[in-house]
Amino acid sequence: MTTITLIGAPIEEGSGRRGAAMGPTALRIAGIDTVLRDLGHTVYDEGDVKPLPARDLANHSGANNLQIVAAFARALHDSVHDTVRKGHFPIILGGDHALSMGSVSGMARYAAEVGRPLFVLWLDAHADFNSPATSPSGNMHGMPVAFFCGQAEFTPILPADRPMVDPTKVFQVGIRSVDDREREEIAEHGVRVYDMRAVDELGMAHIMRHILDEVRSANGLLHVSLDVDFMDPELAPGVGTTVPGGATFREAHLIMEMLWESDLVSSLDVVELNPFLDDRGKSARVLVELTASLFGRRVLDRPTRSA
Repeated sequence: MTTITLIGAPIEEGSGRRGAAMGPTALRIAGIDTVLRDLGHTVYDEGDVKPLPARDLANHSGANNLQIVAAFARALHDSVHDTVRKGHFPIILGGDHALSMGSVSGMARYAAEVGRPLFVLWLDAHADFNSPATSPSGNMHGMPVAFFCGQAEFTPILPADRPMVDPTKVFQVGIRSVDDREREEIAEHGVRVYDMRAVDELGMAHIMRHILDEVRSANGLLHVSLDVDFMDPELAPGVGTTVPGGATFREAHLIMEMLWESDLVSSLDVVELNPFLDDRGKSARVLVELTASLFGRRVLDRPTRSA
């Protein structure tokens, strides 16, 4: 069994709208710790990180709320790195997707220390490969992949000489909303994208086998970043960036079951949950169920709820 550390990241400043800061609390209310303990895992909850704004950084017209987003990135970088060095599995409870600037960077630092490549499985409707130079909105939750791949070094959020993630080791699954300039950047840097058409044509199991085989053959570590909008909004409406045509309940659970069986996953983000937009906790419960599948519970083992 696994020793898990929960790290709350109540950040909403990267998204451009309010509500995602309530995500960690909603996931706790939905019982994420209890479900994991019931599966036999040891769970520690470190509470929420409480960073101070990074006032050493000047404001940037193309990066909204830079100081607070950078502060979360720095705090999560250190917290995730320290957690995984202790042999614990970090689960970061979000909070908008800008938090992955810190969580993935912390994992990249650890991967470099142990001499193993870091792969990232990005389950999202969006590619998040913008920078202030390319972003139409300036919202930093659209920039984390570019950041941890070293393509958004517009200001010293983290040290410039930190370990980066090779863009060719980033697998994006479920993508269905990409900006024009962002599409060019993704192609130029070799990010591997499986959009929903690829899912329809190839099947989720085929895609996942290919990804897991590559990680295994490289003796890599695998960070999984799960955005609520990866799934169809009918299944999980509690997100500010809904895009129709997302993954089904069964596709999402299949991914998690295959990840559990692979024994390759080292860390997890659960992001963009906005309880203010949710339907009576529906999205939070779905995320908790998916997390349970990632840690060994099969869909056939799910408790049946009365109507």
